Amino acid sequence: MNRFRLIAATVLAAVAVAFAGCGDKKKDTIIIHDGQFAEMRLIHQMVKALVEEHTKAKVDIRDEMSPVNSFTTLVKGDCDLMNSYDGTVLATFLKLDPTDVPEGTTLYDFVNKTAMEKHKVRLLDKLGLNNTYAIALPQHLADRYNLETVSELVPVAGELVFGAEHEFFSQEGSMRFRPFSAFYGLKFKDTKPIDIGLKYFAIESGNIDVTVAYATDGLNKKAALKILRDDRGFFPEYNGAILVRDDLFARMKDVAPNLEEVLNMLGGLFTDEIMTDLSYAVDVDEKTPAEVARAFLREKGLIK
Repeated sequence: MNRFRLIAATVLAAVAVAFAGCGDKKKDTIIIHDGQFAEMRLIHQMVKALVEEHTKAKVDIRDEMSPVNSFTTLVKGDCDLMNSYDGTVLATFLKLDPTDVPEGTTLYDFVNKTAMEKHKVRLLDKLGLNNTYAIALPQHLADRYNLETVSELVPVAGELVFGAEHEFFSQEGSMRFRPFSAFYGLKFKDTKPIDIGLKYFAIESGNIDVTVAYATDGLNKKAALKILRDDRGFFPEYNGAILVRDDLFARMKDVAPNLEEVLNMLGGLFTDEIMTDLSYAVDVDEKTPAEVARAFLREKGLIK
């Protein structure tokens, strides 16, 4: 009997763990799963600081998840919001391409309409930054070849090695290496898929010459990279914005009737340069996201 009781207890414990987070949402608490990058962590900490300063609600930032897993959790209702980008929602979450956006409609508006119809989630006001894919190389190479745009890279690509994280070389999706290089007519000396955690080391050590980066990544500044202008517009916009469940505001109306207004305090607050500096403070200066986020909001007069 003891053996069967032990098995039953083990099964019950496993079920409890499996459903943790599904039924423990409090009416006064906003749940966020943290992001994997400094920028996402910074925005989440700013959300926490603003909400707890200007409403009676609390914000619970839990362990990090990948963007895809976080979105799945958001749609299921096990978390309430996440930092995201209209380009990510389009290509990664909705599995659509920029060509699916109707003429005369912005990517942001199309994404919001489609995400609401399919998943009952929507983007709040744009934050002001465009964290799109960017082609980058060390400043000394940009100076040597006099490069400002991706098109100017074409005649010298045969002398350079392109390296990026493995997923950028995958076959899935239009925002990948093969469609990009075909679009511009780029033929590099060699290509090297590398672990994302080693990418900046690889370019700083000279193992690769050109890479794909996120436009607002603070590590671009640390590695003294030159961002080449996507002069033919291959990569779509990746406007940063807070992605929320549409039912969040009704659920929080008693403790935070002004919640949407409070979250939109972040709207238009950033430029690519501002976010690069904030990310640099986290990734290079090793300050905590909470420390950097609160200092920035105090500087802007948004919290005490």
